[in-house]
Amino acid sequence: MPDSSARAEVDGLHMYYELHGSGDGERRPLVLLHGGVHTVELSFAAVLPALADGRLIVAPELQGHGRTADTAREMTVANLASDVLALLDELGIEQADFLGFSLGGLTALEIAVRHPERVGRLVLAATHYRQDGYHDDVRTSDFASPRLPSQADFQEMAEAYAAVAPHPEHFQDFLAKVTGAAHAALPWTADDLRALTAPTLLVIGDNDFVRVEHAAQMQALIPGARLAVLPATTHVTLMRRTSVLVPLLTEFLD
Repeated sequence: MPDSSARAEVDGLHMYYELHGSGDGERRPLVLLHGGVHTVELSFAAVLPALADGRLIVAPELQGHGRTADTAREMTVANLASDVLALLDELGIEQADFLGFSLGGLTALEIAVRHPERVGRLVLAATHYRQDGYHDDVRTSDFASPRLPSQADFQEMAEAYAAVAPHPEHFQDFLAKVTGAAHAALPWTADDLRALTAPTLLVIGDNDFVRVEHAAQMQALIPGARLAVLPATTHVTLMRRTSVLVPLLTEFLD
């Protein structure tokens, strides 16, 4: 359970967010940006207790996700990033560390590229910067790839949405909208990655959506970036590998 939760009016959204932990004045707040079709809990429940130890966590639910109702506005990475920055302005947070998973990673990367002064440290989990960064079988329409969420995983997402969404009957429309946002053309170039100033940690699973070769290319482009490839790990299980992931994250963020 969050220490507190609230809603903020940002960019036409009635955005839900949670606050966990508390700041000690020495650590920057950490913003957690969840994956597509996820809630805060689905993406981060396994790692939140450790990350919130001595640190303020800000965890919003993005447009249309969880408790944040969708609007008629197009769902784009640029719009999601703008929403997050507007929330931080509302909270009086000038600079934060960011941990983004999947769609949340794309959002965090957009913030780091366009507004580097807002980012202290950057963790990009299961995040690519070009469309060819994904394995080809992830993009097929038959959902046969073992890299993709299973039927049980999709059921878990649907149930999480139904439990908290303002309009749970809109799940299929919401799912289509998120899929379109995740597969849209990405706006970054290699030069954008070379210009990143935030210390960056890239994390993927060895059986993730993102190709290991692509993650290694990102590491080579981003100055001083670190790359962790978690063994026997899929996209869905990445943020649940606490025994490996928590030490990586806490060492990097501290």
